[in-house]
Amino acid sequence: MASLRDLPELLDALDPQAELVQRHLWLIALFEWLRGDCRSVPATLARIQLLLDAVQARPELQARVQAWWQALVDIIDGSTLLADYGFSSRSAFVSEFAERLYQKLLPGTPETTDASALFSLVLGHAFDAQWLAALDETTLERLAVLLQPAQPAQDDYLRPAPSPWQDTVLEALTFCTSQVRATGFSPELRLRMSAPAREAGPFHALDRDFDALRDAYLASPAQDSAERQAALQQLRERLEACRSAAASVYTHLDAHGISVNLVFQLRQLRERVLRIRALLDCLLSGNPLTSTTRLLAQLVTVGQERRSVRALIASNSSMLAAKVAERSSETGEHYITRNWAQYRDMLRDSAGGGAVMSIGTLVKFMVFSLSLSVFWSGFFAGLNYALCFVFIQFMHWTVATKQPAMTAPAMAVKLKDLSAPGAVDVFVTEVTHLVRSQVAAVVGNQALVAPCVLLISFALWQFTGEHMLNAVEATHVLDSLTLLGPTALFAAFTGVLLFASSIIAGWVENWFVLHRMDSSLRYNPRITAALGTERAARWAHFMRENISGLAGNISLGFMLGLTPAFATFFGLGLEVRHVTLSTGQLAAASATLGLEVLHLPVFWWCIAGLVVTSVLNVGVSYYLAFRLALRAHNVSGVDRSRIRSAIWARWRSMPLSFFWPVKAAVQQETVNG
Repeated sequence: MASLRDLPELLDALDPQAELVQRHLWLIALFEWLRGDCRSVPATLARIQLLLDAVQARPELQARVQAWWQALVDIIDGSTLLADYGFSSRSAFVSEFAERLYQKLLPGTPETTDASALFSLVLGHAFDAQWLAALDETTLERLAVLLQPAQPAQDDYLRPAPSPWQDTVLEALTFCTSQVRATGFSPELRLRMSAPAREAGPFHALDRDFDALRDAYLASPAQDSAERQAALQQLRERLEACRSAAASVYTHLDAHGISVNLVFQLRQLRERVLRIRALLDCLLSGNPLTSTTRLLAQLVTVGQERRSVRALIASNSSMLAAKVAERSSETGEHYITRNWAQYRDMLRDSAGGGAVMSIGTLVKFMVFSLSLSVFWSGFFAGLNYALCFVFIQFMHWTVATKQPAMTAPAMAVKLKDLSAPGAVDVFVTEVTHLVRSQVAAVVGNQALVAPCVLLISFALWQFTGEHMLNAVEATHVLDSLTLLGPTALFAAFTGVLLFASSIIAGWVENWFVLHRMDSSLRYNPRITAALGTERAARWAHFMRENISGLAGNISLGFMLGLTPAFATFFGLGLEVRHVTLSTGQLAAASATLGLEVLHLPVFWWCIAGLVVTSVLNVGVSYYLAFRLALRAHNVSGVDRSRIRSAIWARWRSMPLSFFWPVKAAVQQETVNG
């Protein structure tokens, strides 16, 4: 049936007495013919006129169309389409995610009595919203006359009864208001609303206001009245009060942690309020045909969004992303040095981190010398990295590659006010702060990790007669770290892992705050009985202050250790290249091979590989975090060329300011400040 493209063939194939699936297939084929190649709205409108002319020219065909339409509306319940299409039947984000995957991957069937399922098959193209919105009033009136059912009977009081369409809209309004009321009464939302919103209780009176409007409408569907207008105004005000009460939950979420499920429910409630307004226009506006067509066009658009997994994630996780970016920017400010004292502190802290990573390098080679299976080798290597990172955190030292995911959101925030006088110069100054802070961190890490590894290897040789690596293992290390291999690809991938660890850190911290785990640790009777009141309070404070760092460091350690293991399982051959760890490995290999390694070209290619690795580790992580922060903070319209020109001008005038706080740079920054 769907292959029929000729209008006479389509009209001749119309059979009101055919089976349900055949009638639905005919409808799908008709709309395929109407939209054509989906390139021209006027062409589709012309086809609609052609269809109307052809049907109205043949009375028997018009009778068949009306009989077919009557058979359709008798079986298909349009109220479910109007009330529920585009909304999830589940209140949880994960369930909706699974449902969208199901709809995206599995085809639908026209053998259905579900109006929503049939609508998605008939009007399932984004182009349908365009031509529906372009229908003029004359065409709509012709369509209404064509599909006009028999006149409804009058009641005992000789008042006109509502038409089937009006009954359908009223039923849809009943469903929608009930859903809004149920969502507003859910404990997840009710307990997080502001106190004034709870006291006002707008959801309590919603059904009463709708019943008043429905009674006023049913009293005289064909005529407007002062009572109906008063009821309509009251319902609109009640809906706005419900929307405002639900919106007050966002204030609680912003202060006490973001729940994606709650955001999902709030968005569903807001959209249902908008659907109620659209349905009221279909029922009570001065031009119901235009309002109905506008609603159908909106349903087409909603249907497109309903099938998008990306749109679901983006719309419901935007607040979480903003919260993660906000907290990352607060942390990132501590990693930006602005004077000589802070610069020296960064060198010292990063040197401490480099020293710890030299121990991590030793333990890594010890783990791999045990010849465990791939998974367990990766697991214990990840545990080793995680312990090193956590120790560095508690010592208040730093690892250079951990900084970009935190400093990028701090820089993104500063792009909000570039229109102010001198804002670009201030931003460029911050860029120089950031670059030289990162340079100090990288230099500090590398300045100590390599000498410490050499010392450890020398000590092992003195006491055991063996280096950290044997000659074969040292040669393998050189071959794996050379720039001539896949080092650049692996370094870029490691930058993604560094960014991912920051996301995990932000998510865990948000979860900790949302579920008030610090309060539970502090006051839970079983915990205080086991630890004592003071110790429980100290643990609660400790976890609140360090949960983000612990989550980020532990997740990064295990990702660095286990990623090669999982990649090997899938035959991908993917590895990680962390600049500090790679420097330690190269130092261990050099200690084994001796001074002769300086004469090997592969050694210098490894040095070049370390430079590229540091750039890609930092650059990829920073880029991803910066893009996320820009979207989370709704920063758009940035004049990139203007910023690039200003940075290039600063580079030409004071290039050394990007590497250490030179005197001229400090003076200029003081003036700008």
